Amino acid sequence: MPCDPEELRHVPLFELLDDDEAKILCAQIETQKFAARQRIFKAGDPAGHGYIVMTGKVRVTAMDEDAQEVLVDEPEHGDIFGFASMLRETEHQTTATSMEETVCLEVGRDDIAKLISSRPMAGMDMLTMQARQFHASQKLVRTRANRNPNEVIEEQETFGERIADQVARFGGSWSFIILFAAVLIVYSAINVTLGIKAWDPYPFILLNLFLSMLAAIQAPVIMMSQNRQDTKDRVRSELDFEVNRRAETEIQDLSRRLSLLTEKVEDVADLLRK
Repeated sequence: MPCDPEELRHVPLFELLDDDEAKILCAQIETQKFAARQRIFKAGDPAGHGYIVMTGKVRVTAMDEDAQEVLVDEPEHGDIFGFASMLRETEHQTTATSMEETVCLEVGRDDIAKLISSRPMAGMDMLTMQARQFHASQKLVRTRANRNPNEVIEEQETFGERIADQVARFGGSWSFIILFAAVLIVYSAINVTLGIKAWDPYPFILLNLFLSMLAAIQAPVIMMSQNRQDTKDRVRSELDFEVNRRAETEIQDLSRRLSLLTEKVEDVADLLRK
């Protein structure tokens, strides 16, 4: 069943197409319906088509070197998947499964070729949108590569969490200990000096009440700050893991290049010996 040209307005790749171009493309592509948990394509299948999600949700996964399933993407309304393999005419590198009842537009390489042959400027529109997405991806990669753990933590913390950190920081300082000790000494000395006229005579029941209330408030605030510290440590460890993984990849690449250079040098040495 052909698609409605208005549906293409929700697809970033095609949002610059004019009405005539959208109608030409819609005349070529078909609408496909998939049941919940139906596999749309699997890794290794010939990439005859790419898909645009109109309704529903799709899960795109791949298998890593340890044969573990890795979530690649979860395209929803207006998102595309399977286009890279379709355009390159290679096998699919991922597996796509509908998570619920899903309606997709099925786009083939020939469909796009016919649109470009009749409307060459449509190709420029699609390239423009692809360039925008590519630049956005580059910016995201640069941001993730240069993220400062402290900046990430500050972006995520709330006003209450900042207050809890400040309270815990002050409560665990020498300034608080000295000030608190001075207040207790002055309070006790005044009440002992006043004797029977004291508002809180020995054993200072009112002071004990204040200290109990202070402890009741201070304890959960300190626990909240400790939970924040755990979150900070987790964020730092995740960022360290990303850095280590990139470093491992670069080291492996350098190792491969050194091995290749070593082989080339040995070949040259053999030729010189001959």
